Amino acid sequence: MPSGNRKVYSFKSVGQTSQEATEQRETVVRRPPIGIKTPVQFSTGEGLFEMHTVALDNIKDNFKNLLLTNHGERVGLYDFGANLGPLLFNLGSEDFDSEAIRRISSAVRKYMPFIEPQTFEPFTLGASEQDLSMTGVRITYSIPKLNALDQKIEVILHAGG
Repeated sequence: MPSGNRKVYSFKSVGQTSQEATEQRETVVRRPPIGIKTPVQFSTGEGLFEMHTVALDNIKDNFKNLLLTNHGERVGLYDFGANLGPLLFNLGSEDFDSEAIRRISSAVRKYMPFIEPQTFEPFTLGASEQDLSMTGVRITYSIPKLNALDQKIEVILHAGG
């Protein structure tokens, strides 16, 4: 029984109230957390710890931890890390350079195969006030899947003297 006075409304034509529109504009888009930042810090915002929200930052942080970790320091993963600590007193020699490159390449292949190391540059900063010899390495690397080329990382390795 069709009626001539019947109207049909679309829900799409109703729109929003000004309050709903304001609330929608005020909604902050937050990126989801990816991984915990190191060194670990309590969060000043949401969550328990400060977190990475950008994949490239998280990968760089994890790569730094891989380079600074020696075998036996990671619970449950005895061979995790580049294990550069035992080589520190040979820094600057060709033996150190070739062995460090081999160890870094092996660790990256096993734990971070999406990283492509490109260059390796050892350096020495000299002794600090605590009689620690401060040495380090600069590495240039790429992450092809993220189209992140020519990324650089520098880590300082401390050896007691």
